[in-house]
Amino acid sequence: MIVLKSPEEIAVMRDANQIVAEVHEELRLRAVPGTTTRELDQLAERIALKRKAECAFKGYRGFPKSLCTSLNEVIVHGIPSDRTLKEGDILSLDFGVVYKGFCGDAAITIPIGEISEKAKKLTKTTEECLQKAIGQMYAGNRLADVSAVIQQHAEANGYSVVRDFVGHGIGRSLHEDPQVPNYGKPGTGIRLKKGMVLAIEPMVNEGDWAIRIMQDGWTAVTKDGSLSAHFEHSVAITDNGPFVLSDLH
Repeated sequence: MIVLKSPEEIAVMRDANQIVAEVHEELRLRAVPGTTTRELDQLAERIALKRKAECAFKGYRGFPKSLCTSLNEVIVHGIPSDRTLKEGDILSLDFGVVYKGFCGDAAITIPIGEISEKAKKLTKTTEECLQKAIGQMYAGNRLADVSAVIQQHAEANGYSVVRDFVGHGIGRSLHEDPQVPNYGKPGTGIRLKKGMVLAIEPMVNEGDWAIRIMQDGWTAVTKDGSLSAHFEHSVAITDNGPFVLSDLH
């Protein structure tokens, strides 16, 4: 069931997502060679608690930490640890909060020090996929219009989109209907409506889209060991078009 949000509820979701955006900005500054992913997790949790928000991921379906830290070939759900960041890594940071009963959720992929040109191109293309998808989020368009532009832009640049994980509706629950795949046929799927809030999250691999799950039951990596990037925004559909709740303003 798709739950449409009122303007008042969207305003609260904006506040929740602004906390997520603030966490990401602080993590960007702290994610340097020599830092551990555990330190980043602890910092994210401290900021959220200071803003009187709960960490949405901690304990969610058993996830042990507050922040997902996915390095290099890790696609999503990397668990923070004592692993040290190194020059040339790319790090995906996925974070969510619950604030005044509503969820915020967003992800970024950032460079650690100076990174290779191929890593720069992958992260740039993945972020472009997200922006193109947001550009389709108008009432009356079809859901697969959003999905299709992600696939088209990724594949036009020689990459593949992950099929095992999808974007999603978001509201009082972290994951709501509908699911938002990163591939699809334009002109198909449900019609987008004012009041929908969707977490759009392209996950793009340098190589093949196939994945494998590590022994911890969470960490998803590219099966061929290639690099992966991940960007996500929570976006509301309004009378004025898409409203990116997790853009920092």
